[in-house]
This record gives sequence, C-alpha cells and structure tokens, in this order.
Amino acid sequence: MLELRPNCECCDRDLPPNAEGAMICTFECTFCADCTTEKLGGCCPNCGGNLVVRPVRPASRLAAHPPSTKRIRHLDGCVSQGGEQAAS
Repeated sequence: MLELRPNCECCDRDLPPNAEGAMICTFECTFCADCTTEKLGGCCPNCGGNLVVRPVRPASRLAAHPPSTKRIRHLDGCVSQGGEQAAS
C-alpha cells in the first residue's frame, strides 16, 4: 500500500491524498509536479528513477487506509540527476 506522503520533498508543498499534482518514484519519494518538471527533469534525486503521477486514494478508503503524516524535506535543496543543486 502506498504511504501517500503529505508533502513535496523539495519545496515542502502540501500534497494531500487527493492531490493530482503529486509525483512519486518506485521508492515513494514524493514531489510536486512543479519541482518534478522545473527542478528535477522528471528524475528522482534520491534514486535516479523516473517520477510518475501518484494515484489518488478514494476518500471512502482513507479512514481504513490513512495517508502518512511524516513529512520528508531536503533542507539543503534538491539535487537533479545532472548534479546541479535545485533551489527550493
């Protein structure tokens, strides 16, 4: 089951379970669509995998399968696959 992390790891934007702009990699690293395209070039800065649209969990399933509340943030900014620091 996906964790549905609550924020973008790059800019800390809130990404609720119904956010259509949430992107994830296979390790569930989570980023907003803006950071994914403008800063990261579609690649996860943590594992190098591609970032894809995160599925939306239906509201009727949230009580039984709540999203994660643990916020993950890279305080030193995100680093794209090219190695350059992405401003946050």
